[in-house]
Amino acid sequence: MVLNDVDADGLAETSRQIPEDHRVELAADASDEGSVKRMFDECERAFGRLDGVHANAGIVGSMESLLSLGVDDFERVLRVNLVGAFLAIRFGAERMHNGGSIVVTSSVAGLRAGAGPAPYSASKAALISLVQNAAFQLSGTGVRVNAVCPGLVETNMTRPIFELARKHGKEDRIGQLNPLQRAAAPSEIAEVVHFLLSEQSSYINGTAVVADGGLSAAHPFVPGRLW
Repeated sequence: MVLNDVDADGLAETSRQIPEDHRVELAADASDEGSVKRMFDECERAFGRLDGVHANAGIVGSMESLLSLGVDDFERVLRVNLVGAFLAIRFGAERMHNGGSIVVTSSVAGLRAGAGPAPYSASKAALISLVQNAAFQLSGTGVRVNAVCPGLVETNMTRPIFELARKHGKEDRIGQLNPLQRAAAPSEIAEVVHFLLSEQSSYINGTAVVADGGLSAAHPFVPGRLW
C-alpha cells in the first residue's frame, strides 16, 4: 500500500496503523502533477502492480460568501479537490493493466447546496461528473471509477465543528437533520470505500454512493419550524 499526504505528521499517524512491510509512505501534494506521477511510479516499483486507488485529498477552502470570494481561493479548492482526483484517475488507470477500482471522495455537498461553501460544493459536484465520464472513457479496460459522498464525519477537516458543539454542550445536535440523527464515524465511510475497491462491488461503476445517514433522501426541516 502506498500512502500519500501533504501533511507529514498526518501521514506518519496513518502509517502506524499498517504493518511496515505492507506500506510505502510519500509526503506529496496531490494537486501537483509531477508529485502524483512519482507516487504512482513508486507504487509500481515497490509492488509491481496497482489494483486500487482512493483519491481522498481535499480542502474546504475559504468560508467567505460567493460575492466576496477571490479567484485564487476558488481555484485553490478546485486544484486540490478536483484536479487532484483527475490526476489520481489518470495516472492510476494507465497502470491498472488487469483492471482495478478507483474511488474518489465527493460529498453530500456535491449533491445540493447548504453542506459547504460554494467552491467546496462546486468541486464535489464536479467530481461526480468526472467519475461518470471516467467510467465511460475507460470502457473495456476493466477499470471501475466511483465516488463516495459522505455526510458529516468527524475528521481533521470538520473537527472545529465538533469541538465547538462540545464546548457549548450541544454535541447531541450534530447530525440532527438526518434520519439517523448522528454524524458518521470515519470507519463507517472507510467501509464503503473498502467495498467499492473490492471485488464485492465488481458491477458498480460510474456512480456516486451516498453515505449520509439519509440526509439527502429528503429536504430536511426542523420539526415545529416552517422556515
